[in-house]
Amino acid sequence: MASVHESLYFNPMMTNGVVHANVFGIKDWVTPYKMALLVLLSELGRAGAQLGLLERRRLNRLLLPLLQGPDMPLSRLRKAIEESCPHLASSVHIRLKLMAEGELKDMEQFFDDLSDSFTGTEPEVHKTSVVGLFLRHMILAYNKLSFSQVYKLYTALQQYFQNDEKKNGIDESDMELTNTEELEGKMEKEELDVPLREEEISCSGPLSQKQAEYFLSQQASLLKNDETKALTPASLQKELNNLLKFNPDFAEAHYLSYLNSLRVQDVFSSTHSLLHYFDRLILTGAESKSNGDEGYGRSLRYAALNLAALHCRFGHYQQAELALQEAIRIAQESNDHVCLQHCLSWLYILEQKIFDSCVLLEHSVNKSLHFGLPYLASLGIQSLVQQRAFAGKAANKLMDALKDSDLLHWKHSLSELIDISIAQKTAIWRLYGRSTMALQQAQTLLSMNSLEAVNVGVQQNNTESFAVVLCHLAELHAEQGYFAAASEILKHLKERFPPNSQHAQLWMLFDQKIQFERAMNDGRYHIADSLVAGITALNSIEGVYRKAIVLKAQNQMSEAHKLLQKLLIHCQKIKNTEMVISVLLSIAELYWRSSCHTIALPVLLQALALSREYSLQYLASETVLNLAFSQLILGIPEQALNILHMAIEPVLAHGAVLDKGCAMFLVAKCQVASAASYTPEKKIEALESAILNLNEAKTYFAKVDCKEQLRDVLYFQARLFHTLGRTQERNKCAMLFRQLHQELPAHGVPLINAFK
Repeated sequence: MASVHESLYFNPMMTNGVVHANVFGIKDWVTPYKMALLVLLSELGRAGAQLGLLERRRLNRLLLPLLQGPDMPLSRLRKAIEESCPHLASSVHIRLKLMAEGELKDMEQFFDDLSDSFTGTEPEVHKTSVVGLFLRHMILAYNKLSFSQVYKLYTALQQYFQNDEKKNGIDESDMELTNTEELEGKMEKEELDVPLREEEISCSGPLSQKQAEYFLSQQASLLKNDETKALTPASLQKELNNLLKFNPDFAEAHYLSYLNSLRVQDVFSSTHSLLHYFDRLILTGAESKSNGDEGYGRSLRYAALNLAALHCRFGHYQQAELALQEAIRIAQESNDHVCLQHCLSWLYILEQKIFDSCVLLEHSVNKSLHFGLPYLASLGIQSLVQQRAFAGKAANKLMDALKDSDLLHWKHSLSELIDISIAQKTAIWRLYGRSTMALQQAQTLLSMNSLEAVNVGVQQNNTESFAVVLCHLAELHAEQGYFAAASEILKHLKERFPPNSQHAQLWMLFDQKIQFERAMNDGRYHIADSLVAGITALNSIEGVYRKAIVLKAQNQMSEAHKLLQKLLIHCQKIKNTEMVISVLLSIAELYWRSSCHTIALPVLLQALALSREYSLQYLASETVLNLAFSQLILGIPEQALNILHMAIEPVLAHGAVLDKGCAMFLVAKCQVASAASYTPEKKIEALESAILNLNEAKTYFAKVDCKEQLRDVLYFQARLFHTLGRTQERNKCAMLFRQLHQELPAHGVPLINAFK
């Protein structure tokens, strides 16, 4: 199950994905790029009704990113305009050419004419519109320039236009090249000159206040909603450093740098940026301006709280506890109940690393509801449900609690928490072994639309919740033998969550586990063994368990037993009940293979008691199947058949294909063993029924390409056909068995001593 506290740290920059940035000391000014935009707006007004509805719509959608974004070369601007309206792009180019190749008075006249846009009873531009505000800012900034500054602006405009002309001249001359190598080199050069995507903005120079705010809000929103479309960590850090070079006291840029460092798990840089953010926030007095004298204390306590969250994220629990104590002390002195509730939530997270503490969590939920903090209250309910799921509480009670939290989500439109709740339900149903219900919840989340308003082209579902659900979906498909579908889902995960993203470890682990299961089913133990190292790096417990499985498959019983015993002690210590039961089942199988059948029974009974105590229905069914197998090899197949009826239904309804095949194979074995004491007529009937069950088991094993089990089924079928005198069917099974037997190594283990 995924942690539900990934987003619990205080983020002062973002409210519903919007950054509230105050850029101190950065003013708006006129640049050649902005003059090109002014020409575009002027030509757009002149075109008027000549433009078609579709062209006008495209231009309106283009204008906002052009006005808010940083300066770009003229060639890139022209290409962007040409995609919407080629005729208008030509008009803009001609107008700029006349201005750049004319005289200074032409630029003066252009700015004088801009004011006419606001005159008349029906002006072309409203003063309070986005375009109107931009025009007024530019006119005001131009009027404030001295004569020398106006001349420098005109010179910069000429250089801006000439650079574009030179580039076009180079492009035209290159078109005349006939040498193939030169043409290929030119194609590579042109690929570098194509317009960058909207989010890949370059901040080559000092930005105005609006441009800086737009850049920060865009990148912060992408980091939250769609990390793949944000700048790469290295590129974003380069742009932020460039931004801070012109304004070192830009606090919000330091905070975005902190979030960027978290993406690559850089402890030093993230701590450095976080401390700089709060230092600049206090030094500039931004907090005190809006909150009075209380602003300084607020910054200090939230600085300590964020530092505690940072240390907790990196596993530095002692440092996190010290920082949290400092935050609590300052919040108590200031009587800040909201900050105290955040502190209480983080205190629970730290305490649960040592021992389970439901009291803190219940208190946090009650207080959060009292102070009107639905986000914190819902996170508390989610954590409480998660804790009680691991404690074995009934599923219906947990779903009732999640229903109460869902009411909070929908009431307050908490889209992110709705996703977390559905992902939590998916994980709970998987824990309890109800794969059909888990599949339903996963599909529900994937088909949902976000409640949050985001930019066009930005996916809202690149969050941890979607990563968790897609990973479960891939595993569910792999368990049912749909490996091609599972590969497609994993491919989609790799595209949506690249290896450098913060949730990539989820799909990496599931990918390794699916590959491991396929290798084990196919009998390629050397490949499975090579995958153990990757699984261990991502999850040490899973890695050790799978190492023991490989050793067991290779008949290295003593090494596997030692490893499983160590893992059992560790899992009991950390209260990982699900893994404890899996380890006990593996230990029981080791005892069977060592012909210690009676010793396996107490181990299986212990596993059954744990699985029923913690409501792990599927593991309980699997344990009952193992008990039935023990009874079979102890010579009481009738009793084994009786208890099989209790366990086989959940396995066939919710189990993996391999488990279904093993269950049907076991039923056939018990039927054959029970038929020894039957009358000849009933014996033939029982053997015919066993053959039908073996056919079903064979279908399941073929679906997951489990060749060893297929070989055993074919051998068993051949013996039954021989007993019934059906020579043709026997010979067919014998031929197929021989082919598999030559392909697979024989371990010399008696057939009846292997359940899986």
